[in-house]
Amino acid sequence: MFGFKKKSAKESEENTERASLSDRLQRTRSGLFGGLFSRNKKVIDNATLEELEDRLIMADIGTKTTDQVIQLLKAESKKNSDANPLEQLKKVLLPALEPVEQALTIPESDKKPFLILVIGVNGVGKTTTIGKLAKRLQNEGKKVMLAAGDTFRAAAIEQLQVWGERNKITVVAQTHGSDSGAVIFDALESARANNIDVLIADTAGRLHNKDNLMEEMKKIHRIGDKFDPDLKREVLLVLDAGTGQNALVQAKQFNESVGVDGIVLTKLDGTAKGGIVFSLADKLNIPIRFIGVGEQVDDLRPFNASEFIDALLVSDEQ
Repeated sequence: MFGFKKKSAKESEENTERASLSDRLQRTRSGLFGGLFSRNKKVIDNATLEELEDRLIMADIGTKTTDQVIQLLKAESKKNSDANPLEQLKKVLLPALEPVEQALTIPESDKKPFLILVIGVNGVGKTTTIGKLAKRLQNEGKKVMLAAGDTFRAAAIEQLQVWGERNKITVVAQTHGSDSGAVIFDALESARANNIDVLIADTAGRLHNKDNLMEEMKKIHRIGDKFDPDLKREVLLVLDAGTGQNALVQAKQFNESVGVDGIVLTKLDGTAKGGIVFSLADKLNIPIRFIGVGEQVDDLRPFNASEFIDALLVSDEQ
């Protein structure tokens, strides 16, 4: 797990991928565990636990989740005092994230398309996430179409069209200020007529107050029911990891208003607050579908709890 034995070629390839993820999570890893643990550290003493507690809170894991981690780690270190501290820590952290490790799956159905409504406030990376997700689904053999449902933000339509041109994907759009529900309804009709597997719809990220934004989201959700009551869909919430606990507040608001099926946590490569993953898992238990760890198309990665924790626990000595 942490480099204690000679690895096979397959394991080496997997470790290269983990090392790449570890590089992208360097800021969070350094803030959480940098200098605290090493392969040569034999025990977790009280001073280490106190320092770890402070770091977990600073990384926006949250006080409740932090306390649970510290108490479980104390119990684990007493029970298995000879075990490597990194292995003890992973044993404690992994159960917190495994329940939210649920991949996005597109069900097989004769009634196409599968609708993905991408929601979230402005600035979290919705449009970029849509472009990367569209490319991923294309690579999986899906026929994809995009709907420019964010008709409020300046340049949102144009940005989505750029992604459509880049991936050679049709983008259904109207003029700035058009009714977003009408755009998405038109896109649904076009997608069904063209036997499209997946329609990914952008949505507005900011109206003049929170209540209006949530009402707009509810309206768009009802558009799917109006088109086809049996329409299969995913409400995918995009959150910026760098906003820390504010991301948790956003997730609660959207989930209470429209219901959230899955989360994409973006910009993990640029923040020391990646611990928000644990807080989201603990407080909401909503599946984390993907994490964003860079600007390239392939930097939208399916969330894997074990790989994520391994990337945080890599020792600089290895």
